[in-house]
Amino acid sequence: MPNKTPDWTFESRFAGPVCGVDEAGRGPLAGPVVAAAVILNPENLPQGLNDSKILSHEVRELLMNDILVTSQTGIGIAEPEEIDRANILGATMIAMQRAVDNLIQSMGEIPTAALIDGNKAPPLPCPAQTLIKGDSRCLSIAAASIVAKVTRDRLMSEADQRYPGYDFATHKGYGTQAHRSAIMELGPCPIHRRSFNPIKMMVG
Repeated sequence: MPNKTPDWTFESRFAGPVCGVDEAGRGPLAGPVVAAAVILNPENLPQGLNDSKILSHEVRELLMNDILVTSQTGIGIAEPEEIDRANILGATMIAMQRAVDNLIQSMGEIPTAALIDGNKAPPLPCPAQTLIKGDSRCLSIAAASIVAKVTRDRLMSEADQRYPGYDFATHKGYGTQAHRSAIMELGPCPIHRRSFNPIKMMVG
């Protein structure tokens, strides 16, 4: 049975550094999908790590700062055009690959293994293990979920300044009624995913 809160069980099975990998932004109608890869320091773990979806915005921001200070991190982004070209699963795998690549570049070595949230792993230069609901079971994946979520939220707040009228800072690109109404009124903007309905119907 899954653990009630994330713990160090999965990382402890490996002798060397293990990165947790997770993504944010598979479901929205607009914006990128963002992945993060995180290697935690077992001697200095941020307190309160958990699945980003159950944490408040304020707690996520605080934990993001703690993770960046105490851990090795890498971020990967797949833009809306890549999502339309490769589909959302393919783009998610691309973002995860980029996150791990950036992590390796920053730390100068390849992790012993990667723990991937979900049931599919991208090709990586190290062994990978997938974990269903890994963000609520594994500390490294929980940390990656926070880094990915906070990074994407910040990108969507920046997009709100570039494309006023859609209120990206509030809904972060998800298909709320207000967002759908804005699309009907203003039409899609450059960061809308053309392969997702209702944008696909509007431009197709």
